[in-house]
Amino acid sequence: MQLKHASTTASASFDDPNLVSSAGLVPIMALAEKAGLRQLAQKWLSVPTDKGANAGLKVASLVGGIVAGADSIDDMAILRHGGMRKLFAACYTPSTLGSFLRQFTFGHVRQLDAVAARFLSNLAGLAGLFTTAGTATETTGYVFLDVDDTIIEVHGHQKQGSGYGYSGVRGINALLAIVSTAATAPIIVTHRLRRGACGSPRGAKRLISDSHAIVKRLPGREGARILFRADSAYYGHAAIQAAITAGAHVTVRMNPAIRKAITSIPDHTWETIQYTNAIFDKDTNRWISTAEVAEVSFTAFTSRKKSEQITGRLVVRRIPELNKKNTNQPTLFDTHRFHGFFITSDLDTVTADKTHRVHAVIELVNSDLKNSALAQLPSGVFTANAAWLVLACIAFNLTRAAGTLTDTDLARATTGTIRRKLVNLPARIATSARKIHLHLPQDWPWETAWATLFGHAYGPPGTATI
Repeated sequence: MQLKHASTTASASFDDPNLVSSAGLVPIMALAEKAGLRQLAQKWLSVPTDKGANAGLKVASLVGGIVAGADSIDDMAILRHGGMRKLFAACYTPSTLGSFLRQFTFGHVRQLDAVAARFLSNLAGLAGLFTTAGTATETTGYVFLDVDDTIIEVHGHQKQGSGYGYSGVRGINALLAIVSTAATAPIIVTHRLRRGACGSPRGAKRLISDSHAIVKRLPGREGARILFRADSAYYGHAAIQAAITAGAHVTVRMNPAIRKAITSIPDHTWETIQYTNAIFDKDTNRWISTAEVAEVSFTAFTSRKKSEQITGRLVVRRIPELNKKNTNQPTLFDTHRFHGFFITSDLDTVTADKTHRVHAVIELVNSDLKNSALAQLPSGVFTANAAWLVLACIAFNLTRAAGTLTDTDLARATTGTIRRKLVNLPARIATSARKIHLHLPQDWPWETAWATLFGHAYGPPGTATI
């Protein structure tokens, strides 16, 4: 590619009032309107003073700005360029939206959580987020509920709630719960913003209970079996008890009780699995691998009273310990590294291990958010940042729904990819017979996907529950 020098002079001017840079906001915000985002926020939010007036329009504006790529309050100015006012009503200034967020209290954040839960239910019904057909697997019929927290790095002591947590980085802690299936990409169901120095399991019991209630109301998932997955930070009685109504897969901490259970596993019960550098032997119908799994019956939390003890299985994966001197000489004795997790589901040993490893999908969601709206927390006020987290999760789910409606591989794409292909494309606005027409770039590579999304967004009206 080379710059074309057709003339000796070149000029540029910002003077066209009919151009927009994010034409993809038109079908996406139409989808949000169809799912009742503005009406839900207007009904359930009670932010006081004149700063909280027209809460529905302001929430929709904030979500639209985040979908377009805003990661700060100042970036909301993207909603006020060119012909945006011809496409959208009430394009608020960044200062107005910032004042609105700073009026939030903890109670208002919880009201916004209720809006997000109802909006997700409507969105799942419109976009079919959980009705995508997939290849039948051992985990077909399960809904996976993954919980994890992440540190959003901040700079300066003026950020309320910031502190040094387990990562050693100054930041604020965000606790997320995502839901996925074997055939569908993850969406965010619950979210909490916590002070940076808090422990990972703080508030997990309530979050897991709320997540269960939301998942049971999602269209297409009524009566589905919910499988809770988490790492060792959530290996505690409160978290597992909250998830015990379905199934739980939780990584255990290597305490004396766990080590004793592992040593009791007979050698003949270890089974090789598909792992790094594994080879499948068709003659013996088994994997040739250095990684093996086995299980043993296990009762967790035996220090508590008998009615609070939880019976399940301890599934353990072991791999050989490598020579620490990085030589090819093997060790004198067979030594292994063990990774165990406690389960209460009915999956077999190999399937349980394979399923538990997919818990890492939540790290992709954390990374996606940090590459988008959570690149920073925009306010010094903690409750404003908590509201921003909820809005970021609403925008994530809305973008995921838009990708799903294109009927392409964008259903599993990252937010940045969807934004690049569907949202941030320029358009020129023309009017004829009192109708607006968008002139989009010729030969746009993802024209079919965009047109499919546009057709869904402006199709027959949906039935949103407000």
